[in-house]
Amino acid sequence: MASRASFTPFEIVKEIWTHLDLPPSALSSLSLPGIYGASEQTLRPVIPSSFKIGHLAQGTIALSALGAAVAHSALTCTATTSSSDKSRIPRTTVSLRHAVLEFQCERLYTLAGKPPAETWGPIGGLHPTADGHVRIHDAFPHHRKGALQLLGLPETCTDRAAVSERTRRWKSVELETVAVEEKGLAIYALRSFEEWDATPQARAMVDLPVRLRRVDISSPPTPVIHRRREEASTQRCLSGLRVLELSRVIAAPVAGKTLAAHGADVLWVTSPHLPDLSGLDREFARGKRSIQLDLDSANDRARFLTLARTADVVVQGYRPGSLAAHGLDAEELGKANPGIIVANLSAFGPEGPWKDRRGFDSLVQACSGINVAEAAAYGEGEASRALPCQALDHGAGYLLATGICAAVYHREKDREIGRSVGAYVVDVSLAGVGKYLRSLGQFEGRSGFEGEDCTVLGRDEGRREEEGALFETRHTQFGEMRFLRHSASVDGFNPDWDRMPSLLGSDEAVWDDE
Repeated sequence: MASRASFTPFEIVKEIWTHLDLPPSALSSLSLPGIYGASEQTLRPVIPSSFKIGHLAQGTIALSALGAAVAHSALTCTATTSSSDKSRIPRTTVSLRHAVLEFQCERLYTLAGKPPAETWGPIGGLHPTADGHVRIHDAFPHHRKGALQLLGLPETCTDRAAVSERTRRWKSVELETVAVEEKGLAIYALRSFEEWDATPQARAMVDLPVRLRRVDISSPPTPVIHRRREEASTQRCLSGLRVLELSRVIAAPVAGKTLAAHGADVLWVTSPHLPDLSGLDREFARGKRSIQLDLDSANDRARFLTLARTADVVVQGYRPGSLAAHGLDAEELGKANPGIIVANLSAFGPEGPWKDRRGFDSLVQACSGINVAEAAAYGEGEASRALPCQALDHGAGYLLATGICAAVYHREKDREIGRSVGAYVVDVSLAGVGKYLRSLGQFEGRSGFEGEDCTVLGRDEGRREEEGALFETRHTQFGEMRFLRHSASVDGFNPDWDRMPSLLGSDEAVWDDE
């Protein structure tokens, strides 16, 4: 694995920007103010962790914002646009501390004066086994019931001690294998870095956390005429971009929320078979309209395909292969809509023996060695210590948005030079983001844990003026919502969310301009 221990956030941006073949000149438009140590060269920890979450936060959010600015330049370019205007990218700024707070946004909002509802169920978290530990994810009721059934406990059980007594009867990897591969559950063994590195999946992981590829479409029908955006509002970089987002929980919803902040028309498609997770859904619904479709239904699949025919982007964060199982993979969507961008968020990426496995941030932290390494750095003898935020989820979401913006840029350049239109596919995985975070190295000793705990934000009388600049209050159907502003600014534009959250499935399945 490559070492990036000396990387600054700007070097993170530069490496991934270059990997996505985006214009190098745009990097001169980027400003990344930080919080430095005495040397004025080393960024101080800004969140209690041995891992460089601040670097990841500032770097990935900056990539998504600069990507939106570059996509805008391609979307609004015409034959009469001068070469100097084509290359002019507005100043894009992301502050370090604000970026780190945005990696924790689902914990910082209030609704009707109350903090977010608890997402975790009663049995989730770390449990002992015969040879180590496993982590159980139980945010969704069907995963909780399945775990209890596998362990031979009643579906109504909420007794963590009873769950731990049953997990002790298993070896960690055996329980993981049966749970994930045979039962479709969300239970993973706790591993060290060394144990993770020995797995075939770790060896199959690519070095960089976002991949963009072009798919040539065989025998395409008459190409769809995509809307030009010369008339697009100057308030948002991505005004007029149509996005279908099929997702739940955090990572893919972060991507959709980010595109919406830059002006994209985002239709959030959720399954009627999954419950409302209000603690998360209220935060990540901002900027979107919410519809529900059951892709197992022929009628709803037809409605989805109708929307996809005039979409620019389809984002999906469900288990790999889910769209393909319904005849809706990138090639089929590309045949229906040449030039479409299909962005996939997965737990472990499109390659390797675990490519079809489901997973969540906390589970990937556990199985890939991050939690064990964090505990070792903290030095209190814990078996596991979770990161102070869902850093893999958030990093993956911003990288997915970045890959989408890169695909928009390349698609428009294809059209400009008269190249045949193909679909673009973006792949980002939680494990890939975890590998990249690991490659940034860890702070020395316990120094990383000197970072600020975001949960004290707002309690310090001397910081109320700063807090007021970071937060915004708007009316929603659930009451007044006080939420964190987007940490990226783009000169001449106004990244923000026009729409406030609504109940899942409460909107019409049509585009904004229809």
